[in-house]
Amino acid sequence: MNGGASDSAVLDLAGVTVRLEGQTLLSEVSLSVTRGALHALVGPNGAGKSTLLAAILGQMPFDGRIRAHWRRSGRIGYVPQSFAVDRTLPVTVGDFLALTRQRLPVCLGITRGTASRTAAMLERVGLPGFERRLLSVLSGGELRRVLLAHALDPSPELLILDEPSTGLDTAAGRWLEETLMAARRDGISVLMASHDLGQVRRIADHVTALDRSVVADGAPAEALT
Repeated sequence: MNGGASDSAVLDLAGVTVRLEGQTLLSEVSLSVTRGALHALVGPNGAGKSTLLAAILGQMPFDGRIRAHWRRSGRIGYVPQSFAVDRTLPVTVGDFLALTRQRLPVCLGITRGTASRTAAMLERVGLPGFERRLLSVLSGGELRRVLLAHALDPSPELLILDEPSTGLDTAAGRWLEETLMAARRDGISVLMASHDLGQVRRIADHVTALDRSVVADGAPAEALT
């Protein structure tokens, strides 16, 4: 991903094509994520939404150009569609959130500063007091909240989410919407792949519909018709 300067866009894609084992997964995808906006990717299973996110994150080779225009940290927060937890490891939520937030190995203890920061992160995502819960016993929705807490701290310039509503009930889905709207108000740009078209209509500023290539691109009222 290349850096650069842009007043309006945090991310530009031009002609992004992904091929794997002779199969074209994405063809000539071009789009622009407006700075401070919530940009949604929609489309059927196999349309290439997750593939496109993987290319942006540098997890998959591609042809074409992906250019970021950072103004501050250049940090990307990411919440994957699925996250495998080894149920034989006694890793707590607090341990997981502390792993990348202190120099001292977590096995030697969590510092007071890290513990305070972790508590604030969990409060932010509606899981106060979950520090000592094992990752392995969390519900799908609770795990997704923990992953979002990890992605939001420190504050990213771009937040990427792959099907963030997976495993969430209606109330949690509304909470997610409020959290993403708050992130936007804090100046975080959001790129989200989603099957939840109702949610996309409610909170997205811009929608790109994919079916291995771009089939619609514009405001939700236009792109979702």
